[in-house]
Amino acid sequence: MRSIYLDHAATTPVDPDVLEAMLPYFSRWSANAGSLHSPGQKARAAVDASRRAVAEAIGARPSEIVFTGSATESNNWAIAGIAAARAASQPGGHVLVSSIEHHAVLGPAATLARWGIEASTIPVDADGSIDPEAVRAALRADTFLVSVMHANNEIGTIQPIAEIARDVRDHGAIFHTDATQTLGALPVDVDALGVDLLSASAHKRYGPKGVGLLYIRQGTPIAPLLYGGAHERGRRAGTENVPGIVGFAKALTVALARRTTESERLAALRERFFAGLLAVDGARRNGHARQRLPNNVNVSFSGCDSESLLMALDMRGIAASSGSACTAGSLEPSHVLTAIGLPPAAAAGTIRLSLGRDTTEADVDETITALLEIVPAIRGTGPGSARASTLR
Repeated sequence: MRSIYLDHAATTPVDPDVLEAMLPYFSRWSANAGSLHSPGQKARAAVDASRRAVAEAIGARPSEIVFTGSATESNNWAIAGIAAARAASQPGGHVLVSSIEHHAVLGPAATLARWGIEASTIPVDADGSIDPEAVRAALRADTFLVSVMHANNEIGTIQPIAEIARDVRDHGAIFHTDATQTLGALPVDVDALGVDLLSASAHKRYGPKGVGLLYIRQGTPIAPLLYGGAHERGRRAGTENVPGIVGFAKALTVALARRTTESERLAALRERFFAGLLAVDGARRNGHARQRLPNNVNVSFSGCDSESLLMALDMRGIAASSGSACTAGSLEPSHVLTAIGLPPAAAAGTIRLSLGRDTTEADVDETITALLEIVPAIRGTGPGSARASTLR
């Protein structure tokens, strides 16, 4: 039985060229980039070159790029760091985040009450889209930070970031976007988007796990999240992950070189998936029909539960997910599916198929065929409908 991996939104394999670029910094050039001796300076030069490459990729200055341990760290820092800087100069205030943010944004936003800061959410429509007017209506005189993700990791909907950011900055507030799912897959330019802060990670784009970035526009007031050293110009303490940083830059360089053709290929496969799966009675597409990530397929099957669907697929060698890997095992409905108004019964039968470089038409067709058999069996409406039959 061959394996089909359809969980690229959770993580991707490391590109062979990326691994090759990283290897010397695990061994021959493994010195601390903060050391003054020659091996240390070799590592420092690699970090500096990587910083320049990443900055160029998003239209930023190298000094505006800070490497972190993950996009989760970057998101936490963006929210808590701006709030801490605000609290040091004036009490209270208001923060806005969208209702479908990753928990790495929703979580820190929920802790701001410790500084007397109120956090509230921006609603989305049934496609998971944010109306810029809804953001304008939610802005208050004391709103100092707004965070809206570039594209949703579960349902794939892409947000009108440039328009939202323009209104937020005209209001005098700071704007942050989580671009974890879009960097290397969609055009990402910090000036074109108009963002003050941008988070991303390497492992979503065929780079290593354990390394992320936070873009901080020059002049943006932000307090450190980690203390203990003068690394990253005193903004983020901790020995630099030199192999990871080198891998991040290489992965992004490779992704950008392939972005246009690969996005077009994936979008075609995505539509092939939808054409096959939406023919199933009671199937529903979640997320915007057109303004969505090229590799995202999110579908609900009425009368099913996602655990049974995923187990049945896994027994056939097909790896998929029900949504964010960070909330796997939760018995609660996805907050994203709840936010778009999906009834609990429909949300319970939702799966996410996220495509990647190794996904082929044959993979898509085989998965469609599998689900055409699995869904009726789980519902008890097809041949061999006993629950156990789905796990053969």
